[in-house]
Amino acid sequence: MDSDQHYERFQQIQRYVGWQVEDGARLRQLGPQVECHFDDLTADFYAEIERHEATRQVMVGGPKQVERLKATLKMWLSDLFSGTYDAAYVARRWRVGLRHVEIGLNQQFANAALSRIRAALTERIAANWQGSPGELIAALVSLNRLLDLDLTIIEDAYRHEFVLAQKRTERLVAIGQMASGIAHELRNPLNVIQTSVFYLRNARRATPEKLAEHFERIQRQVGVADAVIGALSDFAKLPLPNVVPVEVRRLVDETLANHPLGERIAVELSGLDEASPIRGDARQLGIVLANLIRNAVDVMPEGGRLAISAESFDEEGGRWVRLTVADSGPGVPAEQIYRIFEPFFSTKVRGIGLGLAICRAIVDNHGGKLRVVSEPGAGSRFSLTVPAAR
Repeated sequence: MDSDQHYERFQQIQRYVGWQVEDGARLRQLGPQVECHFDDLTADFYAEIERHEATRQVMVGGPKQVERLKATLKMWLSDLFSGTYDAAYVARRWRVGLRHVEIGLNQQFANAALSRIRAALTERIAANWQGSPGELIAALVSLNRLLDLDLTIIEDAYRHEFVLAQKRTERLVAIGQMASGIAHELRNPLNVIQTSVFYLRNARRATPEKLAEHFERIQRQVGVADAVIGALSDFAKLPLPNVVPVEVRRLVDETLANHPLGERIAVELSGLDEASPIRGDARQLGIVLANLIRNAVDVMPEGGRLAISAESFDEEGGRWVRLTVADSGPGVPAEQIYRIFEPFFSTKVRGIGLGLAICRAIVDNHGGKLRVVSEPGAGSRFSLTVPAAR
């Protein structure tokens, strides 16, 4: 979120709390009356911090840091009664919130600190008020509105940093999963290559057939390793879809033609001609469909039924197409089904576990959804739902 977005959100909250031009004018008039109390307020504020271990421990810079912070707080108070609450004001408030995050101050204490300032200002304004009770109430309402707006900015800063920290953690977890998956998938072919190299180096009377066998093993395992690297590259560099109208029947027919299923698989097609054209990238959607078909065939080594169907429907103000691939295989165990779209998770003996992760990424990029319904012993149904072409 940039500074313009911060200010836009500030203005939205201003309208929500009923902020008026008169509120700013009242606070500007209050400024000279409360400025003489700023030294007492800051002294009391940091004295209270010293009395609490949780807040005291963030003050690692000693007395010099406290003096700097006192000066910052007085500037913050002056800003509060300046009467000018523009984008620059919001940016300064945002930086204060970020500074609280940087020094490790718990958000609860930041909220409590603002509450303490609110109470101290209210007491001093009320004690020295020279106008009517109605005018005092109006001034305090304006003050509280602005303090609530400031609190919103501080909470946004905390939330912003929390989201960033969460993303950093998720990236580290993903990197760990990736490293583990790559290590696992590359270790197997490397071990095979290593045993063949050992044999070729040490065999004294190896026959030409034996030599050819080991060279072929090495070549095959190099291919396995290259496929792993290729899958990683595809996953990392998945381009945005080149969106055009895609005919469902043509998409399914071309995918089946490029991936022969064998005589043991009975194919059932329904609803393909009636479905609306899809708004998508034919090549990428073909990758998704090919993966789903290939996975279905893999779980039916003795043969079975593959059903591909399509339907169009209206929902959420738009038209959608749902393409479903169902098999008659053993189904996915309940403890695994929620993980099958995770990168590097695979139910196969061989496989890097990126196929369904790539499928989900493609469907997400199309603004669609990829779902699975499976019951052990009753097969699986994968459905991809994407927008229909306008």
